Amino acid sequence: MKLHKVTAATATVFALALTATACGSDSKDSGSGDSGGKKITVGIKYDQPGLGLKTPDGKFTGFDVDVANYIAKELGYDNVEFKETKSADRETALARGDVDFIAATYSINDERKQKVDFAGPYLLAHQDLLIRSDDNVAKGEDLNGKKLCSVTGSTSAQNVKKDFAPNAQLKQVGTYSECIAALQSGAVDAVTTDDSILAGFAAQEQYKGKFKLAGLKLSNENYGIGVKKGDQAMVDKINAALEKMVKDKAWDKAVADNFGPANYKYEPAPKIGNIVK
Repeated sequence: MKLHKVTAATATVFALALTATACGSDSKDSGSGDSGGKKITVGIKYDQPGLGLKTPDGKFTGFDVDVANYIAKELGYDNVEFKETKSADRETALARGDVDFIAATYSINDERKQKVDFAGPYLLAHQDLLIRSDDNVAKGEDLNGKKLCSVTGSTSAQNVKKDFAPNAQLKQVGTYSECIAALQSGAVDAVTTDDSILAGFAAQEQYKGKFKLAGLKLSNENYGIGVKKGDQAMVDKINAALEKMVKDKAWDKAVADNFGPANYKYEPAPKIGNIVK
């Protein structure tokens, strides 16, 4: 399933700020850490609370950011430059060398593996529903007759209609933020995408206590670190860093920091190379 995916301070030693230069991009599209030192460029999302978010003051927060910072440190880099990498641009950014690796809710699948290599997975997510805290949805079929919101071009809502609730009323908008606003106002009954993304929104201060995850696990999404095709040495180094992150409990801390307020019942850290179908 290919999704267009749309918080807390990072658990690393890096202090991040805007940079005046970027790898193959204008400065408004990138951010960096310290001005000196050995630099690596990492592709992330800028608009996903709890995962990859560029804040108004130019800092970067989220689980993907924490993972990227940890990997960079283990690879010997003391200067991390973040570059916005939208879903449709990820493979091209790696092929061109615009970024060294990508940590951006990048689900591993056979189609993508033809174009890029993956380290990980580092998180197992599932398609789920976000609903108001006083509502309950026990199964996908309960959405028949309900108003369901997702992002235009995403397969999430279509999967629900095709596999679980053909009579759901589908509303498609430009961003998940619009879906969240519609859920809050009562214009829709549920929002659907990966549970990690939904948990990130629910964990935001203004939404605490208002929403909850239904916990339906409608699909398996194995998030991997995207690497340029053929760069096995980089894959091996990142896998070693991910294994260390789990072993020293930094992975658990990053999950708790970024998703804790949403009561996200996350899966244990996956084993490297173990893709759950």
